[in-house]
Amino acid sequence: MAGHNKWSKIKRTKGVLDMKRGTLFSKLSKEITLAAKLGGGDADTNFRLRTAIQNARAQNMPNDNIERAIKKGTGEIESQAIEELTYEGYAPGGIAVLIEAATDNRNRTAAEIRHIFSKHNGNLATSGSVAYLFHKRGEILLPVTTAGEEEILEVLLEAGADELEQEGEHYRIITPPDRLYSVAEALRNKGYTAETMKLTYVPENTVPVTDASVAEQVLHLCEALEENDDVQNVYANFDIPEELLARLTA
Repeated sequence: MAGHNKWSKIKRTKGVLDMKRGTLFSKLSKEITLAAKLGGGDADTNFRLRTAIQNARAQNMPNDNIERAIKKGTGEIESQAIEELTYEGYAPGGIAVLIEAATDNRNRTAAEIRHIFSKHNGNLATSGSVAYLFHKRGEILLPVTTAGEEEILEVLLEAGADELEQEGEHYRIITPPDRLYSVAEALRNKGYTAETMKLTYVPENTVPVTDASVAEQVLHLCEALEENDDVQNVYANFDIPEELLARLTA
């Protein structure tokens, strides 16, 4: 598969950008609420909700917060309606940026995202400008201590996964979007519990960035977007050489 999302790797390396716990819990709560709103509050039948809860627990989110988020989604607790939105733009160097947001005020969110792009020498673009450069995929992370690569690969081939690669202390598994949950279930049935699983966007091709100044601007833009309370996920198609990346993210 062409195009690796280095921004996702940077986030994992930096520990979710050392994000403030309140901000992190807010993002996790929104995903739980959306999942419950769209698919119901039963995690046994709502795979998106099950994934959201699992990811929240992996970040030590209290059960009370999780339950409250579920009840907001099912309507048991009154709250402002949250909607999912996608924004597209360009970072310096012509880097395509795709943003998933969850908000109760689309005008506020659009204004804030536009300001972030402008502040960091980027441009918010119209719908459809960059989305075609990315493909939706399922992504599963497993600790490498789970099992040997051959054992994991055997399960994945049978379950219909697309790709397996090792990144540091994790196996990164890529699946077709409609196979994410069945692959995760196949792994779980073998006793291999995923650390995280989610739907993600993978760039079809990447754009090399070798100028240190441009690379720094791109990273600062992505980080500023991630820090926004309404932004759930940021995807970008840059390819910064490992040596330069190490210097900029040290």
